[in-house]
This record gives sequence, C-alpha cells and structure tokens, in this order.
Amino acid sequence: MKRKKDIILNLEAAGCRPADISCFMKYYECSDLNKETNLLDGHRRQLLGDLHAVQKQIDCLDYLVYELKKENINE
Repeated sequence: MKRKKDIILNLEAAGCRPADISCFMKYYECSDLNKETNLLDGHRRQLLGDLHAVQKQIDCLDYLVYELKKENINE
C-alpha cells in the first residue's frame, strides 16, 4: 500500500484538481476501490478528450503549413 503523500503527489502530477484529490483520499481512507477507480477513470477520460482536442489543433496547423508551402511552390 502506498503512502498517502505518494498518492497525493501522483494525483497532482496527473493534473487532478484539489477537490478531486480530497474526494479520492476520502474514498481511499474508506477502502472504496470502486469509487476510487471511477474517479480516476473520469479524470482519464477528461485528459484523453483534452489530448484529442489538442491533436486536432495541431492537425489544423500542420495542414495550414502544408497549404502555405504548396502555395509558395506554385508561385
């Protein structure tokens, strides 16, 4: 079993909000694995959604650079 401090540091590193960390620690102290994993799964889904949104933005920039280079070659 990990020490509480290590768990908190890990949750902070994962970008969890203080309110979510507090909630998680309550679940941890009650040994409620189901609620712990539900909270972590929810945060993971949020991070994946953010990742996909950023990937779409990168794709848009890459396309714009491609189009600009293509336009410059044809001039």
